[in-house]
Amino acid sequence: MQNKILSHEEIKHKIKRIAYQIYETNINETEIVIAGINGNGVIFAKKLSEVLANISDLKVHLSEVYINKNNPLEAEISTSLPKEFYSNKALVLVDDVLNSGTTLMYGVKYFLDVPLKKFKTAVLVNRNHKKYPVKADFKGISLSTSLQEHVHVVFEENNDYVYLE
Repeated sequence: MQNKILSHEEIKHKIKRIAYQIYETNINETEIVIAGINGNGVIFAKKLSEVLANISDLKVHLSEVYINKNNPLEAEISTSLPKEFYSNKALVLVDDVLNSGTTLMYGVKYFLDVPLKKFKTAVLVNRNHKKYPVKADFKGISLSTSLQEHVHVVFEENNDYVYLE
């Protein structure tokens, strides 16, 4: 059974709001890196980057973070841009859903070796079942769900939606 949580229009509003929050937090910066975790995280990051580029004068760089979500220790984490590129820049690590916090935590760990100006996290859906002390600085919606329920984010052309199963 599917329960729709967010419609296409609601997701567009959440993306715009998060983009404004990111801009307000980085108002004194000239450029920013939006680093999306592979899969839906990078799709969400791309949507955020597009809005951010339209509403601000920030130079927005999009990066993809490659993490094995099922077993982050199994393969080395890497990004589409070289590590040196992130040095002394503001960065926002983006994923679609914050479940246990494992993926976001290992994503954060990757960037700890880089001297960043600012480091924030953003998610579309924040669930309240974290195993790790990681939080989303910017979130579209927070849900208290049972461990048996699953949140699914679907990005389709002109038909994005989030549902609970």
